[in-house]
Amino acid sequence: MLVHQILNSKGDSGVITVKPDAKVSEVTHLLAERRIGGVVVSSDGKAVEGILSERDIVRSLALKGPSCLDEEAREMMTRNPSCCAPGDQADNILQRMTDGRFRHMPVTQDKELIGIVTIGDVVKARLQELAMEKDALEGMIMGH
Repeated sequence: MLVHQILNSKGDSGVITVKPDAKVSEVTHLLAERRIGGVVVSSDGKAVEGILSERDIVRSLALKGPSCLDEEAREMMTRNPSCCAPGDQADNILQRMTDGRFRHMPVTQDKELIGIVTIGDVVKARLQELAMEKDALEGMIMGH
């Protein structure tokens, strides 16, 4: 399965981005409101400058305390996050996420943000693929 197939199956429109100067407290509200685990940090909504996830915020809270919520996204974001392309294989993306211990990967085409996939999206797609393969094999065995 390819990344663009996963994006198509998600059916949502666009990626949630925040500007680098957004307050982390605002980002936490956005994450909670949208029920998402991370946002892409971008000045123009197209170039991926970083990613800010729940994990980044929790780590900062543990180290600095609640005052970190007054920081800007650029101060806490993961810079130069690992990105993928629409034509990349889902299995390769899953391996990169697992090896890198991260759960969100921006999808870019010609250096422009076109989507985001999560490890949950990739696992769900893989499980659907395995179910289809299972059904096809059972059909072959049963002579259908």
